[in-house]
Amino acid sequence: MKLVGISFAEFQTCHLLLCVALALSFNQVSTTNETDRFVLLQFKAGIIKDPFGVLNSWNNSIGLCQWYGVTCGRRHRRVTVLDLSSQGLSGSISPHIGNLSFIRELLLQNNSFDHKIPPQVSQLRHLRILGLHNNSLIGEIPKNISGCVDLVMLLLGNNQLIGEIPGDLGSLLKLRWLNLYANNLTGSVPSSIGNLSSLEILYLTQNNLGGSIPQVLGHLSNLHLLGIGFNRLSGTIPSSLLNLSSLIMFDVARNQIQGTLPAGIAHKLQDLEFFSVTENQLQGPIPPSISNCTKLDVLQIGSNKFSGKVPSWENLFKLGRFQIFGNQLGSGKPEDLSFLCSLTNSTKLEYVSIGKNKFSGVLPKCLGNLSTTLKAFSATTNQISGELPKEIGNIVNLEVLFMNLNHLSGVIPSNFANLQNLRILQVSHNNLGGIIPSFLGNLTKLIELHMGGNNFHGQIPSHLSNCQSLYLLDLCNNNLSGAIPPQLIGLLSLAIILDLSRNHLTGVLPIEVGNLRNLNVLDISNNLLVGEIPSSLGYCIALTSLRMGGNFFHGSIPQSIMSLGGIEELDLSRNNLSGQIPKFLAIFRSLKLLNLSYNKFEGRLPREGVFKNATATSIVGNNELCGGLQEFHLPNCISKSFKSTKINIIIFFAFVIPGVLGMALHVAIIYLHWVKKNVNEPNSDFAYLNHVYISYETLLKATGGFSSTNLIGVGGFGSVYKGIFEDIGVVVAVKVLHLNRPSALNSFIVECEASKNMKHRNILEILTVCSYNDHRGPYLKALIYKYMKNGSLKCWLHPCTTSSHGNRLSKKLNFIQRINIAIDVASALYYLHHQCRVPIVHCDIKPSNILLDAEMVAHVGDFGLAKFLDTLTNQMSSVVRGTTGYIPPEYAMGFKASKEGDVYSYGILLLEIFTGLSPTDHTFRDNLTLHNFVAKALPEQVLEITDIFLLQEREGNLDPYSRWHLFSESDGIFQECLVMMYNIGVACSYQVPERRRCISEVPHQLRQIREKLLELGLHE
Repeated sequence: MKLVGISFAEFQTCHLLLCVALALSFNQVSTTNETDRFVLLQFKAGIIKDPFGVLNSWNNSIGLCQWYGVTCGRRHRRVTVLDLSSQGLSGSISPHIGNLSFIRELLLQNNSFDHKIPPQVSQLRHLRILGLHNNSLIGEIPKNISGCVDLVMLLLGNNQLIGEIPGDLGSLLKLRWLNLYANNLTGSVPSSIGNLSSLEILYLTQNNLGGSIPQVLGHLSNLHLLGIGFNRLSGTIPSSLLNLSSLIMFDVARNQIQGTLPAGIAHKLQDLEFFSVTENQLQGPIPPSISNCTKLDVLQIGSNKFSGKVPSWENLFKLGRFQIFGNQLGSGKPEDLSFLCSLTNSTKLEYVSIGKNKFSGVLPKCLGNLSTTLKAFSATTNQISGELPKEIGNIVNLEVLFMNLNHLSGVIPSNFANLQNLRILQVSHNNLGGIIPSFLGNLTKLIELHMGGNNFHGQIPSHLSNCQSLYLLDLCNNNLSGAIPPQLIGLLSLAIILDLSRNHLTGVLPIEVGNLRNLNVLDISNNLLVGEIPSSLGYCIALTSLRMGGNFFHGSIPQSIMSLGGIEELDLSRNNLSGQIPKFLAIFRSLKLLNLSYNKFEGRLPREGVFKNATATSIVGNNELCGGLQEFHLPNCISKSFKSTKINIIIFFAFVIPGVLGMALHVAIIYLHWVKKNVNEPNSDFAYLNHVYISYETLLKATGGFSSTNLIGVGGFGSVYKGIFEDIGVVVAVKVLHLNRPSALNSFIVECEASKNMKHRNILEILTVCSYNDHRGPYLKALIYKYMKNGSLKCWLHPCTTSSHGNRLSKKLNFIQRINIAIDVASALYYLHHQCRVPIVHCDIKPSNILLDAEMVAHVGDFGLAKFLDTLTNQMSSVVRGTTGYIPPEYAMGFKASKEGDVYSYGILLLEIFTGLSPTDHTFRDNLTLHNFVAKALPEQVLEITDIFLLQEREGNLDPYSRWHLFSESDGIFQECLVMMYNIGVACSYQVPERRRCISEVPHQLRQIREKLLELGLHE
């Protein structure tokens, strides 16, 4: 029998040989597969932290090709991809990794590996992508890494690598992406990089590289992105580099580069979108040819030594960011600013900065024709004269206007009333005059107003108090007169500086000054103020600098000043203050400068604290003081003579004894009245100083008999009702404790005690409490709060069934509202943890405990589980404090309440705010949590995890997969802000408490993100 020309016997022989070959092949595959298994288990042995348990699957129960993060080839079943990125792993990279001979992609980025890169990596000859960026790797880049001859992407950025960039990298001829940014690399940029003819991205920013830019980089004909900024590079920019027609991004900012920009710089750079040479030593004129780079989005040439006339930019139609500040541009001629009119062709312009130059002349009226997309305009520190053009009022989306330190005159134009989006206005140190226009009070988005150093006169308009977001106000060194408006000095938002110094203000300092609980600096010095220092100043517990010198204040220093525990500078000089210097000034640990000179203080000068330092303390001009250190040159305090002692004894018997008897009689009458009152009335225990009395009957009437129609919500320890006190027109929220619940009474006591120690803009204030008792025992205990019109954050993030919220449930929070809420909550936690006299841990941060007022300002409430840190012991706790999903993992293991526990809850809250997902969502099961869900998605999938409403808020369609999206007009910055936001949430919610971010860093970081978003045009 024949089969296609061969006999059956021959066919059987071939079949047998084939079977033997397959068996041998299978045995070989099995053997080599075991090599990969051994390597991976050695890699696992080097991991000391695996918070998400991703390596738990690396065991013998399943094949290694099914292990998490492992991909095998179809043919040989060898490991070709190891992807463990963004898993929070800590430890070292095993040198055995060099035996994964078939691997093509090794992706370990966004973890916490903290040892050296093993040199055995060089054995991976098939490796195409090595991703080790965003770790904590140390040591040098392996010099033999050139052994990875197939490398296409080498990503080692954002580590702690040292040493020089190996010259042998120039032999990796397939390399297209070299990213070594944000390390501590030294030496020079190797000229061998010029051999990498396939290189598209070279990113060496933020190192300590020196020397000059190699000429041979001009041979990289495929180079799209060149980032070598933030180093110590010197010399000149190679002309060959500026002839690369492929360049899209050119960034050499913050180096020491000298020379000039060639006149024909733009002849080849037709695709250039990003050009930055900021903060170097370049000089000469700005080449007019730059205007031919018609695709430019970012042009930054600030902080150099450029001089001469600024060319026209009429061809830069796509320009979004224009920055030439800090040069020597301008000639002192009226036409210096004519180039601004050419920017009217840039219809996407958002940022213009021309400050710190030598521009003269007047601002052209064409400013009013700049794109309505313009968000920021800065011309600070020039020699600009004339009036502010009223046409600026046409730029209706303007948010930042810096015109300080010029020679401007005239008044603030009335057209500025159109700038409803203005957030920062700086016109200080000019020659502006007239009255401060009241329409500024209608610019309700203002957060900073700088008008000091001008010639404004008249009264301070009380309308400024309408700017409810204002946290900095500088009106110093003008000719203002009249009284300080109580509405303004009581503005709760003021948190950085209130400077009214060097004016002619009269009257008293209003007691409303006590509302400035978040203010850091208060300066009212050198005015004509009179009266006593109000005791309400003691409520300004965030003050670090208080300057009241050069007025006519009289009386003594109030005891309430003792509450200013963080004060660093206190100036009460040149007043008419009297009495003894309070001893509490000597116990202020933070006080560094104290000026009490030229008053009428008397008695003994303390010798402790700041009084130990004669250079930091001034007491001259107080002639009745004695004692103190020798450096103060005061007379000794003389003890009283025997004669004066006898006189005092006579006075004692003549006047004091009868007075004591009279006082005793008075106290007895008060006591009898109190006993009678308590026989006839139930005991009411209510608010603290200045709080009104609320009876049980009044409370019953205000809530409609605790009607279900007034029910706002129900919690673990109580029900909350809306109440209206009609006789005084006040709306409140009433929390009635469920006294039959375990720990409810303790919750009531804790919240009352916490309230006595807290005063902050972002903490829900208890107005009063009602504790009603009769002879049979507790009957009612209630807490009365300010009513929060916009309810809880929970009902803005998720469906809410509470009927009292009405149609508000259909609304959604936009991006800026969400970040404002995140800042508010972080600020409250920072205050609780670091600024309270006794630090407090909240223990239950979650959306339902975040309340929003009518202005959408967030207030942290419900301190029923709070703990005072000074009462915590080092013992373990058997009570798990908090709410499922927000409880830090260490609490479940019995650890005591801590600041880090609050930070964990805050991190989860932050992730929830921007993903729109609750940590108890059905999505999160099988060990998947909101934390690792977000961490795993960063940064590539950041848009996919974000609440869809926030993406719809952006104008136009986002393209997250666009190759150059980071350098597009605004989408890249939007995504970058999202990634930064999520990184904060992830960093706050790590499993291990010691790794969590300190809450003190968070508000500032979030404000920086907010400013970036505001520049993009996002708004409330």
